[in-house]
Amino acid sequence: MRRAFRTAWPYLRKYRRGLAVGGSALVLKDALGALIPLTIKAGIDALTAGAPMGRLWWFCAALVGLSVAKGFFMYWMRVVIVTISRDVEYDMRNDLFRKLVTLSHDFYGRYRTGDIMARATNDLNAVRMMLGPAVMYWAETSLTFVLALGIMFWVDWRLTLWALAPAPLVSAVVMVFGKRIHDRFEAIQKLFSDISSRVQESISGVRVVRAYVQEEAEMRRFAELNRAYIGQSMKLATLSGLFMPLLQFLVGLTFLMVLWVGGLRLLAGRITLGSFVMFNTFMGMLVWPMIAFGWVVNLMQRGSASMKRLKDLLEQEPLIAAPEQAAAAGVGVQELEYFNTGLRFDGRAALSGVSLKVPAGSTVAIVGRTGSGKSTLVNLAARMYDPTEGQVRLGGIDVREMDPEELRRRIGFVPQETFLFSATIAQNIAFGVEGTDAEQVQRAAETAGLAGDIEGFPKGYQTEVGERGIALSGGQKQRTAIARALMREPEILILDDALSAVDTLTEERILHGLRAFRPGRTTILISHRVSTVRDADRIYVLDGGRVVEEGSHAELLEQRGYYAELHEKQMLEEELEQI
Repeated sequence: MRRAFRTAWPYLRKYRRGLAVGGSALVLKDALGALIPLTIKAGIDALTAGAPMGRLWWFCAALVGLSVAKGFFMYWMRVVIVTISRDVEYDMRNDLFRKLVTLSHDFYGRYRTGDIMARATNDLNAVRMMLGPAVMYWAETSLTFVLALGIMFWVDWRLTLWALAPAPLVSAVVMVFGKRIHDRFEAIQKLFSDISSRVQESISGVRVVRAYVQEEAEMRRFAELNRAYIGQSMKLATLSGLFMPLLQFLVGLTFLMVLWVGGLRLLAGRITLGSFVMFNTFMGMLVWPMIAFGWVVNLMQRGSASMKRLKDLLEQEPLIAAPEQAAAAGVGVQELEYFNTGLRFDGRAALSGVSLKVPAGSTVAIVGRTGSGKSTLVNLAARMYDPTEGQVRLGGIDVREMDPEELRRRIGFVPQETFLFSATIAQNIAFGVEGTDAEQVQRAAETAGLAGDIEGFPKGYQTEVGERGIALSGGQKQRTAIARALMREPEILILDDALSAVDTLTEERILHGLRAFRPGRTTILISHRVSTVRDADRIYVLDGGRVVEEGSHAELLEQRGYYAELHEKQMLEEELEQI
């Protein structure tokens, strides 16, 4: 638990002044609360001593004043401290999101989306409860105990010792149950992550689920996870349900001790009636702190388990980061060069000894079999990965010496897997570009061969594409992604198999538009279609992570290698389609 507060302290430190105000209100509220039993004692003792009724009215007025003042400070105590916990939650959520958007690809290969979402919602809420209500009530109950016991010792230390007799049992119960609650809640949060991941995957892949008639199977898997989650939750509820009554039983023992021993001492004349009533009043005041103490322990253990899970995310560092002294490539379009470049994943070589040049302003195409390393090659240019061997240079500078953000601003990247946001077509096209207007968006859509399709939509460019662009066809999604890349007017345009979902006529129209867009810009095309790459200045063929052929379209046909075989196969397919 101490580690949890160490992790949270940088966030709490920002609100030191507010914590001081809330803490002061808490101290004043408890101090005024401790004066109430003393006032009752003084009033009863004065009454039994034969004081006039006028004096008794003063005691009544004092009790009302103390109660009003206590309520005032209680209000501000809760408002200030709970508000700070909300502010800390806000700051932590921002930091968590900021961390998530900067982490590298490898992180998302190790953590599931549902797990991340569970930590950003459920766990963050548990931490807020720990830093707000739990801390507030822990401080309040602790101070109430100290003040009450201090006064009780001062009035009658023997009776106070009897009242504290069950305290060791309370400590033992809290320690045993606290550890078990922590472990159970951590297990529940892991199961919640599993459920979130299952729901996220099932919804994202709902088309596949339906296509393979797996609705019942998915429901069974979800029911199993849900059953396990409910089972663990019931175990925690059983534990908490046993914890609270046990504490209340120990509180009852304390009352019994005070009534029994205090009554004997009152009958023996060793304490006054006012002192006896005061002891019982204090015991009544301590009932809620004793019960709240169990609730606070519960919240603390939950928050501690959740803080551990959040800390795990917050301490993640991106593998791809800007160096302390980042270099900047020259102004304008620069030459891109791969120099004996290699990349390994978990000991497996994805690329090995790749050396090639992409001259400034040229068009270079990459072709090869599935899994040959084409996408990996262009990902290195944008520093999605860093090479484990050799270098990737832009303008003669190793890209590892450049700030990834500055590098990626120069690149318009259309990845193989198209992703669209749940927004309008216009917003998706303008994504990442500030100060755009409708004319620029329309021009990019026309270049990408999408404008004609958009004109057929009832709402045009304001059409909502749905989650991941579900309202659009595969070809429309690809062309939207191309338009988005063109909006950046990048120095380097990378199309990673970005025309695979369009027909050959649409492809030709898009390529024609790109030729008009490309003058002076560098373009890298990845495709399985010869028709896409045949006009490139240079074509490289990858196989097994190595360059096995290179040349122009005509030169590669003369080499009679993989490229020539691919060309002949696709020509035959076109002839068969025309029959």
